[in-house]
Parts: sequence; structure tokens; C-alpha cells
Amino acid sequence: MKKDKKTIMEVSELDPVNSGGFLDISQRILLCAGRGRPSVEFLIELSDILASFFETDVLELWIKERGNCARWEATTNPRRFYRVENATYEALDARIKQGLTFIEEGDKSIACVPLVADKEPIGLLLFKRNQPGSFSSDLKQLCHYVSQTGAIAVTYHRVQLEQRERVKELTCLYEIARIASQQQLSVDQILSQIVAFLPPAWQYPEVTIGRIVLADSVYATEENAVARHLQKADVVIDGVKRGFVEVVYKEDKPELDEGPFLLEERRLIDTIAREIAAIVERKQAEEDRERLQEQLLHADRLATIGQLAAGVAHELNEPLGSILGFAQLASKHADLPEQVEKDLGKIESATLHAREVIRKLMLFARQAPPSKKKVNLNDLIENGLYFLESRCAKAGIDLNRGLTANLPEITADPSQINQILVNLIVNAIQAMEKGGKLSVDTFCDEKFVCMAVADTGSGMSTEIQKKIFIPFFTTKDVGEGTGLGLPVVHGIVTAHGGDIEIQSQPGKGTRFVVRLPIYSKPESIEEGSDHV
Repeated sequence: MKKDKKTIMEVSELDPVNSGGFLDISQRILLCAGRGRPSVEFLIELSDILASFFETDVLELWIKERGNCARWEATTNPRRFYRVENATYEALDARIKQGLTFIEEGDKSIACVPLVADKEPIGLLLFKRNQPGSFSSDLKQLCHYVSQTGAIAVTYHRVQLEQRERVKELTCLYEIARIASQQQLSVDQILSQIVAFLPPAWQYPEVTIGRIVLADSVYATEENAVARHLQKADVVIDGVKRGFVEVVYKEDKPELDEGPFLLEERRLIDTIAREIAAIVERKQAEEDRERLQEQLLHADRLATIGQLAAGVAHELNEPLGSILGFAQLASKHADLPEQVEKDLGKIESATLHAREVIRKLMLFARQAPPSKKKVNLNDLIENGLYFLESRCAKAGIDLNRGLTANLPEITADPSQINQILVNLIVNAIQAMEKGGKLSVDTFCDEKFVCMAVADTGSGMSTEIQKKIFIPFFTTKDVGEGTGLGLPVVHGIVTAHGGDIEIQSQPGKGTRFVVRLPIYSKPESIEEGSDHV
């Protein structure tokens, strides 16, 4: 039998390099593949085993990856392992088609060993020795057998790694779903638990830090650690970035698909960010539903109070009419003492005042059917402030009027304009807990009559200003606000063909400007209007 045609058993007994032989090297390669290490750690150990066995000065590993052919190089003196510039699939395939080849380049010997699994090229080994003609026929035969074992090991490790990463990914997503299903937990509690499941889902959990940032809240598995590598995904809710999910490596790790991170890990962190956004949206929907139920109950109570107020007003109108009538009759009696005449005048004046209060209460209770008619905004404001002046005084608020005379008339529902005024002033009063100044001004331009309500209260940030017209959004404590006042104002203004503008800065107060179109279409006035 020729020397290069030896059987596997004979080759294993040659011991051309060390005492381990082929069976020993094969066993070590397969055990290395079965340890379930990250891919780079596997390649480092594999290169150490092969470089030591073949006594190579340089070992190159070309491994096919998604869309790339990764090139790794290991040197024995000094001992290093690093990734070099990627090769192309074409360059790899061209080398593999040449089969097992041995090249002499000057004072170097190179063995090109293809890695082929199930007739599919998966990589290449390049053994480089700084000694010409150093690959004997025995070593060449060993290269052939090692190429087969190496291909099996790389394939097995790849399948094992993919399965392990998939299990970690599914475990992480399962835990997130399990936590999110616990309805008794708040968003804060849910995110505090989710962040703990991030490190185990990545390749190097021992050096991994998970972090979730949502609005002004931060949830992290470790604080104040230096980030060597970072992978991040935004949390987007209702089209707005509200935070992010972040995975950090505290130590340097070799380059893979995205820095040291796998493509699967990019997909996983994107999925986690979407899950967190869905959890927050669902919790917000649940809170809105609960708030809506409370508001429905509150609205029902208000409707009952309105009916009660209307009933009381109707009941009071009749005796007040009698008191007024008898006072007026008595005042016409001849020879009344001067003091009695003055007292009867006071009774008549007080009765008229009480009737005016009842009329405004009826308007406030919306007992009159809604209708638009030609009105003067100044008159509506004066009537609306009737109920609010005393409340401002009790709150230590100076109420200033700046009503421009001779305003053009507008077409509006008086009760709805009154509701706009009341809602804006009540908001202003609540924003000035320690008192302040409240201004109600009117002015006009060519197309609009304007009402401005300004306060010196706490003001609002830009983010809050974007949300104030969203139903049920409120910055007030539970029981102090419904989140419906400003949305109702916006709806009324829009229904009247106008618009509303807000100017506000934190700590510097707020100014609302309501613009209502000047009356210009007589045909829009309803029948029964007070004006023609």
C-alpha cells in the first residue's frame, strides 16, 4: 500500500505531530463543538486545537455566514485570534472547488482544507507553516480527515447555537407575556420585572446589562456600568418615541452581525420594544376605560344635579313672583312711612336679584334648547363672570377685565360660549393654588372676535400642551379633574367655525385665545332669535 493511501486506523497510529493521533484530535474537535459556547469562543478553541495539532504558525478560518464569508485568523507566536476583512462567497467557492490543496510560497507551506457538509460548502481552513515543504504525506492525509470532522463540528455547533438562541428568545418572550398578563400589576411593576429577563437572552449574560427607559423612568439590572458595546431599540407609542430598550456589554466582545451582537438579537430587542409599547398602550386603554366609567357616573350625577337645580328654580320662581308682586302693590299704598317705602324697595330689589340668579342657573343647567343667534361676546362674558367673581376672590385671585368696546357681533349659542368661559376660568383658578392674576380680554381683527383668558399659574410644558385637548387627559390629581373640560371647549369652538390657541411656559402661566368668526350670514340665524 502506498504511503498516501493508508487506512484511518493506520493514520491514527502514525502520530506524525503528537501522541494524540487522529482519533484524539477528532474527539477534541467534537467535544469542543458540543459545549454550547458562543460562536467566537467555539472558533477560538477550535483554532487552538488545530494550530497545536498541526504546529502551524498561522491558521485562517473562513466561515460562511448570512450574506458574508467571515475570515478569522489565529497566530501562535504571539497567540492571537481576531477577525480580518471578510471574504466573498465567490472567493471561498473558488478555493473549495480546487479541493484539498498544498501550496509552497517562498519559505512558507500552506494547506487549503475545504469544509463541506452534505455537499454544501460551509468554510475553509488555511494551515500556514513558516517552513517550506513541511507538509508530509501523512499530514496531508490527516488534513483530509480533519476537514471532514471540522465540517461536522462547525455544522453541529451552528445548529446547536441556533436552537439555544431560539430557546433563550422564546423564554424571554414567554416571561414578558406572562408578566404582562397579570392585570393587577402596574406598568412600573411590569417593566421592573421584564428588565431582569434581558441579560439571559443574550450571548454573554454574565457581562450583559439590561435597561428600559420610558418617559422619565429608568429600569436597569445594574447601575453606573461602563458600556463597551450597546444595542438599542426605540419604544414607539401612538407614533411617538416614548423611550427605548437597551442591552449593554460591560466587556469587549468580538465583531459579529451587529458589532458583537447576533442578527437574532437585533430581532429580539426590536420585538421586546414592540411588546413594551403594546403593554403600555393596553394599560393606558384600561386606565382610560376606568376613567371613562368614572366620568359617566360623574356625568350622570351632574345631570341629576342639573335636573334638581331646574326643578328648584321652577319652584322658587312662583313664590318669588308673589313676593315681587305684593311688594310692588304695597309700595303703591298711599301715605307709606318713608322707612317702610325704603324697605319695600329693598324687598323688590332683592327679589329681582334672586330671579336673575335663577335665570342664570336655568341657563347653566342647560334647560333652554341650544340655538345659535347673533350675540355680543362682551355681554356673554359679563353674564358668565357673574358666578365666577366670588370664587376668584376666595382663591386670592385678582380678576381683570379688558373688554374692547363696540365689538362686532358673532353667531353663537350663548350657553355654549358661557361653558367655554367657565371651563377656561376654572382651569386657570386651579393652576393658581396660591393666588395670582386672571385676565379676561376681548379684541377683534378683520375676520374674528377673540377672547383671551390668561393666568399667572404653573404653566405647561410643550409635551403637555400637545395632549390637553385629548379626552380624559389630565394633569390634576384623582378627583380634581375629569380631563373633559378642554376637549369640550375645543369641540364647541370648532363647531362655531373658530379655533383656539394656547401660549404657555412652565412657571410663567398660560394664555388661551379663542377666535370666533364675525357674524356675516343673516340666513344662519334661527327663527325665534332675539335679533333680526
